[in-house]
Amino acid sequence: MTTFNDRENAFENKYAHDEEMQFKAQARCNKLLGLWAAALMGKTGDEAEVYAKSVVISDFEEAGHEDVVRKVAGDLGDKSSPEAVRAKMAELLPEAKAQILKETGA
Repeated sequence: MTTFNDRENAFENKYAHDEEMQFKAQARCNKLLGLWAAALMGKTGDEAEVYAKSVVISDFEEAGHEDVVRKVAGDLGDKSSPEAVRAKMAELLPEAKAQILKETGA
């Protein structure tokens, strides 16, 4: 039974690791989205970083990503649309994943 238990533990550990990596990648994607939106709004430096953090935090309001889309699209007003924000998120997610993998050495 030890082999079975070892395999079960290995699968559980891999699942937990994968979920953690996905969470980190999504948070990084939200930060990159926030920096993109901040640039469209003319924010730079610390002001852009603060805005990007507010975008990351907005993802905790509800399940899914619509809370982030609503915040960013609302803040951008006529500078962008919800569809453009979703497209930018889809574009940034692979970049965010690559950054996380590079940082963790995975």
